[in-house]
Amino acid sequence: MIRIYHTSDLHDRRGIAAPLNAIRSERPGLLFDCGDSLRGSQSLYYRDEPIIAEMDAAGYDAQAIGNREFHYLFGLLRARAQRMRHPLVCTNLQDTKGRALPFLPAIRFDVAGDRAERVRVHVLGLLVMQYRMGSAWERLFGWRFLDPWSAVAPYANDVPDGDLLVVLSHVGLALDRRLAERVPRIDLILGGHSHDTLEQPEYAGAVPIVHAGPYGRFVSRNEVEYDPQRRRFVLADFALLPLLERSAA
Repeated sequence: MIRIYHTSDLHDRRGIAAPLNAIRSERPGLLFDCGDSLRGSQSLYYRDEPIIAEMDAAGYDAQAIGNREFHYLFGLLRARAQRMRHPLVCTNLQDTKGRALPFLPAIRFDVAGDRAERVRVHVLGLLVMQYRMGSAWERLFGWRFLDPWSAVAPYANDVPDGDLLVVLSHVGLALDRRLAERVPRIDLILGGHSHDTLEQPEYAGAVPIVHAGPYGRFVSRNEVEYDPQRRRFVLADFALLPLLERSAA
C-alpha cells in the first residue's frame, strides 16, 4: 500500500504545516501540491512568499508548477524555484532557448510497499497552457507549452509494469478527464486549477481523478495498491481530511 497526500490552490493560505505534520506523523506518506500556492502570478512577482516556508516546514516532497509559480520571465521563475527546498516538477513546459531549467520534467521516488518491497513512484507535473505553441509569445519568452497528453504519453509508455505513475495536474478537471481517457496508463491524477472539490474520486476509465479543492480547506489522502489481476495500481482507500478552517475565496 502506497499512501499519498495532496493539496492544491493554496493561494498563500497559511497555517498548513502543523496539521499536515500531525496527519503524516500518524499515517506517513508522500506529500504533493498541484500548484498555485503563491500569491504572485505569471506576471506579478513578490520577493517575499511566506507560504514557501510553511510548505517546506510541512515537508512537501514535490510540487507542480501552477500559473502562480510560473513566470513569463525566465529569471523570475528560477528565483522562485531557488527559494524552495522541495522540487518543482513540470512535464509540459519546455524552453526553446536552451537554458538550464529550474524545475524537473519528472521525478521518481522509491517507497516501501506492503511486503517491504520497494515501489518506484514516477511523478509528472502539468501546467495550464498560457498560450498556443508557435505563438509570438513563445518566440518572445522562450517558453513552449505542450498539451497534457502529448507531454505525458511518452513517459507513460516507458513506465514498467509494477511501477506507479502519478500526475500532479494544474490544468483543471475538464482537461484531467481528457488526459485520463487519452493516457490510460496513468495510475492516479491529483488535480487542481479549477478549484473543484470532489468528495469522491472521479473515474475516467480505470484512472482515478482526485481534486481536494482550494485554499487549504482539505488535503486528500490516497492509498493505492497493486492489483496483479488488473496489472495496475488501484485506489484502495480515499479520504478528504479537513486542514484549515473554511475561508473566503
